[in-house]
Amino acid sequence: MRFKGFDGPFDQVICDALRVRNNAQISLSPGFRWGSTVLPGEAITMEHVLEQTCMTYPETYKRDMSGMEIKNILEDVADNLFNPDPYYQQGGDMVRVGGMSYQIDPAAAMGQRIDEMRLENGELVDASKKYRVAGWATVGAQSTGEPIWDTVAAHLQEIKTVEIKKLNVPVMKNGTTNPGLDFS
Repeated sequence: MRFKGFDGPFDQVICDALRVRNNAQISLSPGFRWGSTVLPGEAITMEHVLEQTCMTYPETYKRDMSGMEIKNILEDVADNLFNPDPYYQQGGDMVRVGGMSYQIDPAAAMGQRIDEMRLENGELVDASKKYRVAGWATVGAQSTGEPIWDTVAAHLQEIKTVEIKKLNVPVMKNGTTNPGLDFS
């Protein structure tokens, strides 16, 4: 299911698949809200996977990125959504993350919206440290990895049963009083 601006259960499946299949600490997945709902107990079919990943640039990647590069990606996407000048708002949804949590303040200035980035183990993401990051849907240059639907399908075949223990949902600061900023 995908219906929120920051997360969804199938987004978590995609992020988990990217992390596991690429031995990555963090995963990044584009944010969008399409695809049908898979009910609890229902088998996830290849058609479901394709519905959730149907893009013309599906190639996956894995690379080392500094904590600052990861923050800058999140800041850039957040600016597309929350820039105070509506002419600079490009819409869309926030990039989904796996293996990491963070706080976002939509009312803050560019470069100051994202903080408290933490790995799954609670460790703060260090701006100068490198992390193995897996993702897909690279804009501007084609990645060399397999299509995301192959990554997700292989992961699902391997684990057999999906159990989402935790959604990697950011903590929203200063946005919940503004209904235009509430993506939940």
